[in-house]
Order: sequence, then C-alpha cells, then structure tokens
Amino acid sequence: MKKICVYVFAVALLLSSCGQGKSDQGDKQNTSKAAQPAENIETVPGIEKLEFSDSIKLEANENMRFNKELFRVRAGKKIRLILKNTSAKSNMSMSHNVVILNSGTDIADFADVARKAKNEQYVPSELTSIIIAHTKLVSRGESDKVEFMIPHAGVYDFICSFPGHWGTMQGKIVAE
Repeated sequence: MKKICVYVFAVALLLSSCGQGKSDQGDKQNTSKAAQPAENIETVPGIEKLEFSDSIKLEANENMRFNKELFRVRAGKKIRLILKNTSAKSNMSMSHNVVILNSGTDIADFADVARKAKNEQYVPSELTSIIIAHTKLVSRGESDKVEFMIPHAGVYDFICSFPGHWGTMQGKIVAE
C-alpha cells in the first residue's frame, strides 16, 4: 500500500509540474503577443511603393544591418527567403540568421529567450509557435534559403536572433 501511495504521489507531482511548465510558456507567449499590438498594413511607411514579390533576398554583414528592411508579399502564397552573409574577411566576421515572427510578437521578449538558445542556433524550440520560418546561422560567405507561407494578411517582423543583433537587424514583411 505504501508503495502505491508513493507511486501515485510521484505521478501527480510529475503531471502537475509538466502542466505548470506549459502554462508558464503559454503565458509568456500570450504576454509577448499582447505586449505589442499588430500593425495595420496601412501604417507601414513606403509599402505602397513596393511591388509584390514571392522572393525575399537579404544580405547581412559586419555592420549588423540587413540590406533591405521592407517586403510586400501575398498572403497564402509560397515565398522563398535567401540570406547571404556578405561580411568582409576579418577577425570580426559575424554569423547571422533570419527569423520571421508571428504578427504582434514582442521582438525584445523573443530575443531575450533566443539569446539563451545557443545550442539551437539562437532559434529557441520552446517558441516555435510564434516563428513562421527561419534560416540557419550563416558565417561569412555562406548562404541559406527556406520556403514558407504567411497564411494571413498582416505585418510580420523579421530579425537576426544572434545575441545583440536584433536591435539593428530587423525589418517587416507586409502580407496582403
């Protein structure tokens, strides 16, 4: 009888801790989404001047900037993202990636979690529900490409999630 009680207690403890972890994670994601309201397409300066594209070509370098910061795509259509690291050969050569986030995601909150995910190339698996797509981390001279789809109209942020880069390496994808 004592063995059964210990077993029941252990299972109850395990289940309650598993549920609590999911709840905390969900609350963090919900807080992140609520902290920054989604932008309206009309509020993105310059979007009316851009043509629709099914290809996003980005370059990143040692200046911690993407060469482009705004893209216009069709919601529900396949999009190809190509990232090329064009950093000059030096001891300061940096690695970069691109992470496209759900509309309304708080970038700073995401980046705070991402900086601790070194083993996952700074793309935390615990936040996959708010990531639309991402490239791998690429070093100088390398490139990566991914295909994805944005199912709904809206404004979606993209960043480099390497620690400290997101502040200057970010942009927007407007899906219509």
